Amino acid sequence: MSCEYCGKDAVYKCCSCGKLVCAEHARLGTTCHSCKREATVEYAVGRVTSNEEKKKIQELGKRFWGEEEQLTFGRVLSVAELPTYVARAKDRIVGFVSFTDFNEALLIAALAVQPDYQGFGVGTSLIKKVETEGKRLGKKKVLVSTSNDDLPALAFYQSIGFWIFEVKPNAIAEKHGKIMKGIGGLPVRDELRLKKLLH
Repeated sequence: MSCEYCGKDAVYKCCSCGKLVCAEHARLGTTCHSCKREATVEYAVGRVTSNEEKKKIQELGKRFWGEEEQLTFGRVLSVAELPTYVARAKDRIVGFVSFTDFNEALLIAALAVQPDYQGFGVGTSLIKKVETEGKRLGKKKVLVSTSNDDLPALAFYQSIGFWIFEVKPNAIAEKHGKIMKGIGGLPVRDELRLKKLLH
């Protein structure tokens, strides 16, 4: 799936017209309640079951972030090597969440949903699986981080009960040795850390 404007890998879908776009050509906007999607899609969530699926996770990581590893909470993690839940639809992976043990918490290393499946609850279902696993393991919370430009992710996590508790200025810029352009051309600099308590 390619961006309608430049041909780069598309990682978002316009909620108004449905065009697929890369991070640079994504724009944030306001949508009224009556324009919210009411359609549903069918998918199933389960654990990664094969090396072929791990390879697909690596490919998705490269497509969404340009790399297979994620910097989060001071750790550089290879998302395909971590415990992972995937959402499957029509014999393909349409989303995944990778996570790891982090003291009294589970730490989400990466969450991605294919653009044509965004807005249907896939991300929420994947996060719920991690929360259920955290409760089963006796963890007190789930942690996640995002970059300062990723306002869609920031809005998503807050809408499902996470809150910002720490900002690491320049953490992402230092990892890459430069300030890159992110969503809507915003400079990618800081790591924003969020948590959700498990009751």
